[in-house]
Amino acid sequence: MSRASRVLAAASIAALAFAACHKEQSNAPAPQPEAFSFVVYPGAQYLQELTDLDKKADKLMHPNGPIPPLAIYDTDAPLDTVADYYVKQYGYDKIAPDVTNNLSAAKPAAYYRTGDLHTDTVAIQSLLQQLNVKSDMSKAQGSYRAVEIESKTNRPRVTIQRPYFDVLKSQVIDRTMILMAP
Repeated sequence: MSRASRVLAAASIAALAFAACHKEQSNAPAPQPEAFSFVVYPGAQYLQELTDLDKKADKLMHPNGPIPPLAIYDTDAPLDTVADYYVKQYGYDKIAPDVTNNLSAAKPAAYYRTGDLHTDTVAIQSLLQQLNVKSDMSKAQGSYRAVEIESKTNRPRVTIQRPYFDVLKSQVIDRTMILMAP
């Protein structure tokens, strides 16, 4: 998944976070092809509308390619708790402090990163316009923490972020977003 797709996913999570079903979902994964298997964080809410928006964005960016299997969830659980859960599920040792892994030559399988909500949201503004999503970008203020977890065989790459900007409601949401995509 390209950086633009990931930025869209992170920013658009908010787009439908509250428009999505507010019921707690079971630990069953979202309906996806069998090759896309993953474990859902206990108590996380599946965000159907946001997942669909992300798929539409990918189709817009790659009109001739297949739509990748992906799923977006969110939870009230702290970022570190969710990240530790996925690191254990994937069998990785730990989360590196950043992508450089303390200047190691090898990229870590899981690492922390930070970002700016406004910068990331403005970066996808034209894509949001093409998707007919109107949002007040000036309200995308503040920084976020995220964890990137490398994919494994039959397991998707996981991006975990808190907080995120809801592009439909034009507000920062203090929940942990979980994006699973190839």
